[in-house]
Amino acid sequence: MQYRTIADTTVSAIGLGAMPLSIEDRPDETRAIATVHAALDAGVTLIDTADSYHWHADEVGHNELLLARALARYGGDTSGVLIATKGGRGRPGDGSWTVTATPEHLKCAAEASARRLGGEAVGLYQLHKPDPAVPWAESVGALRDLLDVGTIRAAGISNVTTSQIRQAHQILGDGLVSVQNRYSPAVRDSEPELRLSTQLGLAFLPWSPLGGISRSSLDGPSGPTSIDTAFHRIAAEHGVSPQQIALAWLLSRSPAVIPVPGASRPTSITDSAQAAELKLSPEELTHLEDALPG
Repeated sequence: MQYRTIADTTVSAIGLGAMPLSIEDRPDETRAIATVHAALDAGVTLIDTADSYHWHADEVGHNELLLARALARYGGDTSGVLIATKGGRGRPGDGSWTVTATPEHLKCAAEASARRLGGEAVGLYQLHKPDPAVPWAESVGALRDLLDVGTIRAAGISNVTTSQIRQAHQILGDGLVSVQNRYSPAVRDSEPELRLSTQLGLAFLPWSPLGGISRSSLDGPSGPTSIDTAFHRIAAEHGVSPQQIALAWLLSRSPAVIPVPGASRPTSITDSAQAAELKLSPEELTHLEDALPG
């Protein structure tokens, strides 16, 4: 496993997106915990979750509790594992997602996440999405307060614009360590946010990083999955999965990038983790770039 940094914390270059373990069509707990253990066995030390990663309305924090159980049952050392959770979204149980990023909600949510994860403080707490009903500075100010009282050790923001990153950086200073936006071979709208994150020394954690190669859990059963792309052809030449090629391409975009591919099976995260060791030639990277849509 290769490693990268989030502020002064060293983490695996490939993380685990734990959302598929708790939302619709989730695996049973035995397979879910086996998936987390497979990630740890592969050297993954960054796991991404959220209090809203659940299915039914009455199970807020399902994914956080699941991860806490999985870590507790793991036979090896987990002291170097960073759990990055998020607050500010909700799931009423009808398949929809809501946004609530008032300071009051975020502070209560962060405290609840810390309890569920079983630690004194959340290692990395991310504001899940800007709330159009709440001034951005107020939501980010809640993260500042959480840092000051020690409920969280580091702060991140997700689904944001460059202007929101700049404002959050002004408010949080060194307390802001990461940005998590959607970014993949198929969806590259966050290229400006990636560049800015790199300039500011912030980790950039692409969610749904395999878009265009594999379907995201957010895309639903009808979401498209490509089957014949430059990623697939180069994968065949290397004898690896196209998912590995996509993740290796993402890692080549910037030293700030730490993809967090989702997984609901041990074999999936084991395969994804191997992308950290995969080196693509300049010619291969150029070929992939030329083949990208848009």
